Amino acid sequence: MVEDLSREPQVERELMLIKLNADPSTRAELMGLVDIFRAKVVDVSDHWVTVEVTGDPGKIAAVQRNFSKFGIKELARTGKIALKREKMGETAPFWRFSAASYPDLPGGSLLRNLSSMSHNGNPHTSSRGDVYPVELDEEISPNRVLDAHWGVLYDEDASGLQSHTLSMLVSNSSGVLNMVTGIISQRGSNIQSLAVGPAEEEGLSRITTVVPGTDESIGKLVQQFYKLVDLHEVQDLTHMPFAERELMLLKVAVNAAARRDVLDIISIFRAKAVDISDHTITVELTGDFNKMLALQKLLEPYGICEVARTGRVALVRESGVDSTYLRGFPLPLQ
Repeated sequence: MVEDLSREPQVERELMLIKLNADPSTRAELMGLVDIFRAKVVDVSDHWVTVEVTGDPGKIAAVQRNFSKFGIKELARTGKIALKREKMGETAPFWRFSAASYPDLPGGSLLRNLSSMSHNGNPHTSSRGDVYPVELDEEISPNRVLDAHWGVLYDEDASGLQSHTLSMLVSNSSGVLNMVTGIISQRGSNIQSLAVGPAEEEGLSRITTVVPGTDESIGKLVQQFYKLVDLHEVQDLTHMPFAERELMLLKVAVNAAARRDVLDIISIFRAKAVDISDHTITVELTGDFNKMLALQKLLEPYGICEVARTGRVALVRESGVDSTYLRGFPLPLQ
């Protein structure tokens, strides 16, 4: 399904990771701007601060303009994602019932009820969301399929296969992205995640992509990338500490009774409600893959209407702190 939202009321968001020079003389001013723009600090070292910020394209441009005076070392941005704002008082377009008739059923039974409605042969009761699961058969390797729940292979399997995060600096010219994705497909690899946005220098873009492979196969892939005229730098971040973020907009079906429960759930994940109607709540969430998947699974019993996700963006941690490694340590007793 393709829908033009340009003339529709919409929730639009971008995500940016920006690494800034943080001299002691300017650090206080920098942190003040972080608070003003409701950004988050994700990494700190003696000389650099990495900041995460989300917002509409106007906010992202304002953040970059104000932070540029401190000195930008690296910048990774996603493109814009958007979901249409639902109008108050209208019939729910996705689940084919109004907010007044939203069934108050215990957790999980709502989805089963909707499923039985869709199998009764009435096309008007079927889901109209634009994100569909991929049904795997025995002949298709799950590592070759890109679906809405792309998986991350944090640890190597028996064959040495794992997800590799690649950061590329390319010329902002027509056809470069097609050449990059073409090289990946020619080598028989699949793209699990892809995010493209303007980089720290004018005329350059940064591509962050997640590709499954062994160290050897990814090394050969990197060598192929360097043959591109418009590619300036490519870095495999997999085996070094890096800050990773992804942005998701998720529209959930609710009525008055379910709204409070959904708001409580998203507050636990430090997500934001960015649009509310009689029958839906649109949620904004940033974090890593596991956080995205956890929230989506918790909200599925209420009925997920639409999902829009960016790919992963990542920057090397100047602090050298490996957050993935630290997850294996137990919390200290208080």
